[in-house]
Amino acid sequence: MEKTIKTRTVTTKKVKAKTGKKSTEKKGVEKKPSNSKAMTKAQIQTFFERLREQRPNPETELNYGSPFQLLIAVLLSAQATDVSVNKATDQLFQDAPDAHSMYALGVEKLKSYIKTIGLFNSKAENVIKTCHILIEQYGGEIPQQREQLEALPGVGRKTANVVLNTAFGQPTMAVDTHIFRLGNRTGLAKGKDVLEIEQQLLKRIPSEFIIDAHHWLILHGRYCCIARKPKCGECIVSDVCNWKERFDYGAEIPELKS
Repeated sequence: MEKTIKTRTVTTKKVKAKTGKKSTEKKGVEKKPSNSKAMTKAQIQTFFERLREQRPNPETELNYGSPFQLLIAVLLSAQATDVSVNKATDQLFQDAPDAHSMYALGVEKLKSYIKTIGLFNSKAENVIKTCHILIEQYGGEIPQQREQLEALPGVGRKTANVVLNTAFGQPTMAVDTHIFRLGNRTGLAKGKDVLEIEQQLLKRIPSEFIIDAHHWLILHGRYCCIARKPKCGECIVSDVCNWKERFDYGAEIPELKS
């Protein structure tokens, strides 16, 4: 395959992926800060154009039918997989689809629905308290302001960002371990904590991509740019990624010819 970059001709070849390489990450966070240089504006534009082409209409993998159900699903998803949450909420949302009916369940009854999810005891307490506040202060509806959302029991900045973006279409960026890893690794956004990554992403991502960016990034981090043995050989943006080790995992490496 031939590509022309300025006046140099570039050919590519596959480098066999390493199979026994030890991961430098734990729970999606790199132990050592990535030395990847920051992506340029042109790289970022190409990066998101490709992700958009791959998934034109990205969506959360949590099942929900209303802003209230999304809030509860995200609250339950802390330290749990979307699959496990969906299994629990499938019946829960049928029996208690809104704040009033879920509050009526009470803590102990709610636990019977979500007992397969990690930390279900504390989550049940927070959900019932949240439902009570929603009923008393907002008529059972979900507020659309960050401060009001973060005041709800069990709701932090990441959960608030997910709800504001996914349910209400606001340009927020929820950063989890997948996005934290991907941002530092690729050079898309570099930071020492999730807030710094969030701020960098909001600053660097072009406005045309910002609404769907969270979903594109989390899905790419979950299924391609994974913590251990990332699938760089299958990655559609490996050529604009600045992670030096991507070639060790199968990314195409350019060979310059005079």
